[in-house]
Amino acid sequence: MDIVLLIKAAIMGLVEGLTEFLPISSTGHLILAGALLGFDDDKAKVFDIAIQTGAIFAVILVYWQKIRDTVVALPTDKQAQRFALNVVIAFLPAVILGLLFGKAIKAHLFTPVVVASTFIIGGFIILWAERRQEKNPAVARIQDVDAMTAMDALKVGLVQCFAMIPGTSRSGATIIGGMLMGLSRKAATDFSFYLAIPTLIGAGAYSLYKERALLSVADLPLFGVGLVVSFLSAWLCIRWLLRFISTHSFVGFAYYRIVFGLVVLATAWSGLVTWAE
Repeated sequence: MDIVLLIKAAIMGLVEGLTEFLPISSTGHLILAGALLGFDDDKAKVFDIAIQTGAIFAVILVYWQKIRDTVVALPTDKQAQRFALNVVIAFLPAVILGLLFGKAIKAHLFTPVVVASTFIIGGFIILWAERRQEKNPAVARIQDVDAMTAMDALKVGLVQCFAMIPGTSRSGATIIGGMLMGLSRKAATDFSFYLAIPTLIGAGAYSLYKERALLSVADLPLFGVGLVVSFLSAWLCIRWLLRFISTHSFVGFAYYRIVFGLVVLATAWSGLVTWAE
């Protein structure tokens, strides 16, 4: 295996792990990083989705106590059953719309300019959501994921569908969408992490199966490096984020999105950087 290719895989894994659970779009960063590294062919696109599984293992590790307790109590406990059902309800809209429109979205929207534009739009939406909750804290009627209803879960699941547009951010859509639907910042973040487990594992498994003709045993080191680096960086990122949101808002991420998006657009239009299409 080419050592340069393994280094690129490690860089992409690092980008995935550090951005998957922040409201700044891991897909958007992977598209831009892949364009700069020349790691953006069809196999690379499958790689980008597959290494999300590494980040999901980090979520499972951080939330292992809650996940284990829910699974153990599932046959008899109504609260555990309601929580599991809410995750399933929130998961289904992305499955349905992904199967219907996923191919068209990948064909037409996975470009640096689209990513940069959605970065900027998403930044302004985060600013709006944070200022709304700051002015009226009472809008956060749900302080814990166990207090969510099926309708709350469905609303978050529908909002998650916007993340199919690259640059939107799955975590950003579910966290900020959850806040707009009445969840506290902590509850929205926690539910976003739980929802990520079936969403990203499903997307990774489906992509690997659909594009299996592109892959071979020789690709195992490439994918292995990406998965391991993604897991480690995501684990560190999740632990940091949970501490961060206890005392901070997402406003800083909003400004990052806006500035980063403007930089990408400016370099693309000026010709300073030739972003691969």
